[in-house]
Amino acid sequence: MKLYNTLSGKKESLKKPANRALKLFVCGPTVYDYSHIGHARTYIFFDILVRYLRYLGLKIFYLQNITNIDDKIINRANREKKNISAISRFFEKEYYRDMKTLGVESVDCYAKAGDFIKEIQRQIQTLVKKGFAYKTKNGVYFEVKKFKNFGKLSRQNLNALRPGWRIEPDPEKKDPLDFALWKFSEQKPYWPSLWGNGRPGWHIEDTAITKKIFGSQYNLHGGGNDLKFPHHEAEIAQAESASGKKPFVKIWLHTGFLLVNGEKMSKSLGNFITIKDFLKKFPPEILRMIVLGRHYQSPLDYNEAIAENAKNSITAIKEFLGKLELVKKWKMENVPPLRDPAVAVRKWKTRVKIKKYEKDFQTALENNFNTPEAIAVIFKLINDYQKNIWQLNKKGAAEIADFIKEKLEIFGFKLKKEKIPVKIAALAKKREELREFKQFIQADRLRKTIQRLGYIIEDTPIGSLIIKLK
Repeated sequence: MKLYNTLSGKKESLKKPANRALKLFVCGPTVYDYSHIGHARTYIFFDILVRYLRYLGLKIFYLQNITNIDDKIINRANREKKNISAISRFFEKEYYRDMKTLGVESVDCYAKAGDFIKEIQRQIQTLVKKGFAYKTKNGVYFEVKKFKNFGKLSRQNLNALRPGWRIEPDPEKKDPLDFALWKFSEQKPYWPSLWGNGRPGWHIEDTAITKKIFGSQYNLHGGGNDLKFPHHEAEIAQAESASGKKPFVKIWLHTGFLLVNGEKMSKSLGNFITIKDFLKKFPPEILRMIVLGRHYQSPLDYNEAIAENAKNSITAIKEFLGKLELVKKWKMENVPPLRDPAVAVRKWKTRVKIKKYEKDFQTALENNFNTPEAIAVIFKLINDYQKNIWQLNKKGAAEIADFIKEKLEIFGFKLKKEKIPVKIAALAKKREELREFKQFIQADRLRKTIQRLGYIIEDTPIGSLIIKLK
């Protein structure tokens, strides 16, 4: 499998370590607010990637951090006059709840920054000792000029950035780009250190966590495109300066920006959509299909039309699978009268060729995990067999159904067989009887009744298909 490595700027083969698990770290949320659909895009993508790698038989350890120490958390707690820990714990639980609802189940370990203070301080000590960090009256800073390749990930022109850089202003900083490793503070939460009471900077949390759990080097690091600079640049500078080993991470993966109706999502524009907001309108599988429908590196411009298209795509798949189930249950000794003479003449003639679709599906994912192309393979199969579905034998129908179900399960869709309520089934049977006696007006009334109850009826040459509306 080849993946686009942001660090090298090219596709690189993902090599399986001998007798070891692949190590993946993805930047998790800062728990000061509800997670939004931009977060969901990133976490759903990496969930799908990990699912596929495990499907291929690879062992992979997926680690994600939880930033529960941050100025944003403190500011919200002060604004709402609440306990800081209470704020972080509440939104951490809400994040887990959102991920569970979205089916993001592939993470092996969530590591909270607050549990790694000793490791953070130890890494800062190393950086100070090696001359990469210095102390001011406000904190301890990483000296960017000491790390020659700072900016190699994002390919930023640092000289152009410096004049307007305003992050962590401190008149004692040697360079505007120098970033905090330790911030002095007597406001809770704070911890004692060799330099004074305070709390860690944002960037140092991640490298301390991965150093403890993964060691100085590992295989894969992921996150949103917005984290490339300065966050991921800072991670590289810290880790490689402390350990003296390069590269810190072999392959860097970044998901594209999420826009809403062509604009950056923000509360001030009124287009900020939390995961919970989305789930009030659509089931979670819709968001997963939206993510799959756009290549992970590309920007995703969300609007409700896209959500409706994703909904229609899922419905089309379910309808096709429902037809295949009808074919599988169809026994020669109990064949109902076929309304389409062409079907009667040509039944059982269509041969199934799954291998080509299997190859195309795999090729799409092996080439930089192109999920839109992989999804297109599923729909090509559906389109190829849609017209001749009633000519399939039970074996052919089962092969096609198994292929689709397996691929959807890889992508994280839970395909539970929906039980049709007794009342709906009885109404559908009554409608079928009316149709047999050519009482079409009464049959159509029953169809509308069934639809009002949340189900649609599709008539086929071998019986009625009942589908639950979402």
